[in-house]
Amino acid sequence: MTMTINTTPPGIALVPQHAARRLTVAGAALTVASTFLAWTYTDAFPGDLTVYGYPGGLQVLTLISALLTLLFATAGYGVEGLGWLNPAGSNNSILLVALGTFATTWFTTIAISVKLGGLANLEPGGFVSLVLTVIATLDFLVLTIDQELDDTIRSGPLIRFVSCLQALAPTRAKDLPNWAEILIIAGAFGVALHVFTYGIDTEYAELFIGYIISVAFGFTALTRAGLIARITRLTTKHRNVTLAAALIAAFCFPFTQQNEQYALIGANILIFATVALGLNVVVGLAGLLDLGYVAFLGVGAYAAALVSGSPLSPVGVQFPFWAAVLTGAAASLVFGVVIGAPTLRLRGDYLAIVTLGFGEIFRLTVNALNGVSGPDLTNGSQGIPSIPDLNLFGFDFGVSHDVAGFTLGRSANYYLLMLVFTAVVVLVFRRSGESRIGRAWVAIREDETAATAMGINAFRLKLLAFALGATLAGLAGTVQAHVSYTVTPEQYQFAGSVPPNSAFLLAAVILGGMGTLSGPLVGAALLYLIPAKLQFMQDYQLFLFGIALILLMRFRPEGLVADRRKQLEFHETGQLDVPPDIPLTDQAAGTTKAGA
Repeated sequence: MTMTINTTPPGIALVPQHAARRLTVAGAALTVASTFLAWTYTDAFPGDLTVYGYPGGLQVLTLISALLTLLFATAGYGVEGLGWLNPAGSNNSILLVALGTFATTWFTTIAISVKLGGLANLEPGGFVSLVLTVIATLDFLVLTIDQELDDTIRSGPLIRFVSCLQALAPTRAKDLPNWAEILIIAGAFGVALHVFTYGIDTEYAELFIGYIISVAFGFTALTRAGLIARITRLTTKHRNVTLAAALIAAFCFPFTQQNEQYALIGANILIFATVALGLNVVVGLAGLLDLGYVAFLGVGAYAAALVSGSPLSPVGVQFPFWAAVLTGAAASLVFGVVIGAPTLRLRGDYLAIVTLGFGEIFRLTVNALNGVSGPDLTNGSQGIPSIPDLNLFGFDFGVSHDVAGFTLGRSANYYLLMLVFTAVVVLVFRRSGESRIGRAWVAIREDETAATAMGINAFRLKLLAFALGATLAGLAGTVQAHVSYTVTPEQYQFAGSVPPNSAFLLAAVILGGMGTLSGPLVGAALLYLIPAKLQFMQDYQLFLFGIALILLMRFRPEGLVADRRKQLEFHETGQLDVPPDIPLTDQAAGTTKAGA
């Protein structure tokens, strides 16, 4: 039988903790009710917050955050079934969702005041919601002090030793049936699809900022609660089911879109994510810092554009799409080998500088091949415009199609095509990462000298990683050329205000989690979606991007989706600070308390 240790002395912090939870439950429940009141008397603020009995706009985000707060606080009372939401039993998870409700509500009222000209534009419902969110977060000091006291007691050597024995206990709670675990995985991806779709469908900047606030606090709370770790354990156990559920969820996305612009954002996110996953082979698995990777995307795009049948293409030929895909991938492969063969004997900063130079050389070269400074091959700065839409087996990607009662526009058609390419890249990454070659790449990344001493041909394997990454980028480039109608040198810079570029691609890999499968996909989606939605902040985009990277490196250097190796590497001192009531399998799949 697994031991249970009560680390809180009798009479200490127990009463204030329950009192704080009562305040949280009451405040969250009343906050839910307040979202059905009018928050302003005029519809000049987007979202129409003037309706009684029907939440709209930012009120919906407050409603969802308050419901999460209510669920987590109620789970703290041991309600049967709700304890699954907070397997770690962490007070911090309750605090975070309460703070998320507080932040979303106060942001809404501040935005109303700024846009309409003062707090006088608030209806009583708006003031009521402000007060209630303060009540719901009054447990901040109580829960914090209680958690610090509990952590202090847990830090004793005897408790830490017993906690390790408890984690290693051979018995654990009975697992759910396989069908139940598969349903949980399907439900998790359904929720993720809904959250992602809601973010893309936001119609104005205020709503998107509120969405980011709510999602950030909610995800952090779920992580601290241990729920993300529990779901990660299930997805690790059922890998094939997880991949199938992810593909089905991604396939359903265009059927939820009626706006062509939002479907185009989804298609571009897939392009960006696929290229980031290819870079993850080079950086995440092999440990090669490539600062000019976007050039391989450009090689594939230009190669496909030249043979696409564009009237302004100097080549003047038109290949079938499958041949154009092979042409773009082969061209990127050749460039990867040509660039990698003489440079991959370098390491670290020297390799980074060389790859950065290659990226700039590519951009300057295609800009000079205009018939004046060099041969007429790329039309120089004008690029290759008027790239025709694809037509595969009679299916015209440039026109709308009715499928099962849904209308798929041009962007949705290319999204589904890009989804096929993404599935191919995911399969290649997964198979290569789990193979003998993938393990050799990881060995080279960790210590190239030791790997070489063990008989690994480091140069050949690094060149293979470089060539594979370049090929995957070339595949994405062939689709990008048709989606954007044109290719120009300015699209392939080291850094710029519009992704994809080398800096954003590298940041997507680091933000998501190097060496993981889903990490670059998540990082790329965030880094593309946020600039696309916050156009009014374009002048400050790089500044905010730099601040975000600094905060990330400070608080979560292993990335949003990190593997166990990275967690232990960046949080060595926190390996034993895992709540003792979480099974060992959950600890291995999830994050440590310090890493969360």
